[in-house]
Amino acid sequence: MAHSHNKHAPDRIPGPTPEQMAKVRDDHITEFRILLPLTVEEYQLAQLWSTAECSKQNTGGGEGVEVIKNEPFEKPMSAAFLGKYNTGQYTHKIYHLKDRVPGFVKVLVSSPDAFDLHEEAHNAYPYCKTVLTSAYMKDAMYIDISTLHLPHSSDSMGDSFQDNVHQLDKRDHDRRKVVVINIADRVPTTDYKQEEDPTQFKSVKTGRGPLNGEWYRGCQPLMCCYKLVRVHFKWFPIGTKVQDYIMKQEQRLFRNFHRQLFCWMDKWHGLTMSDIRQLEDQTKEDLKKELATGEKRGFAAEE
Repeated sequence: MAHSHNKHAPDRIPGPTPEQMAKVRDDHITEFRILLPLTVEEYQLAQLWSTAECSKQNTGGGEGVEVIKNEPFEKPMSAAFLGKYNTGQYTHKIYHLKDRVPGFVKVLVSSPDAFDLHEEAHNAYPYCKTVLTSAYMKDAMYIDISTLHLPHSSDSMGDSFQDNVHQLDKRDHDRRKVVVINIADRVPTTDYKQEEDPTQFKSVKTGRGPLNGEWYRGCQPLMCCYKLVRVHFKWFPIGTKVQDYIMKQEQRLFRNFHRQLFCWMDKWHGLTMSDIRQLEDQTKEDLKKELATGEKRGFAAEE
């Protein structure tokens, strides 16, 4: 049975309302475009499977991911995303990040819950809206990520990226920065793992890969994730520095995550949505145990 989103309002974490966010004029806006040799249908399962796997890799010893809610949602069409996406899966997670925060932020903060980020996601696939906020920073900080997944074509004449899938007004469209992420590009040695290198991986199940050179030219299937990220961090005198830092980390996370997702293809390809929901339930319990008793592991902050 689907739930209306209003049901979550009382336990919504402190942070700006969508109306407050719409009035912010000094947030940073970047649209990341990520090409993948997958169909949009395949990506839905790939993304959910890989998210569960990444959560396990980055949770332990009091740090990492805590899943609070994972349930269906339904909004009235008047409140639909981009005017048409109104049903899907709602999740509320808490990211416990203390040792994953750069030193220049840590020295300014003494509160133990300052490094907990709350994530509310509405996955109305092929659209997804994710908002990260902090109970400590309240309405002075948010990371707002809108993602649309669409089929793509790329040939010798060039790429057919769509210019404004997120329906930005002229002001936001003009100040938006566009960054294309190629998952086959070289990454810093600190992030490199041979088993997660798309230039080395060939899928046994699908025959796709390795990805070399302009691998996307004429590639079938091919899709694009259009990720519009808005970062707002109002804290004098480090606000702009933190906004730049967060945007850089988002780019790094998207790049690393999609490299993994592609190289894990033989693990998720062929699964059903019911397999994924079962995995998510199991992962939620595993994460609880690891948070309480496991060792710290996973993603570290770049200074």
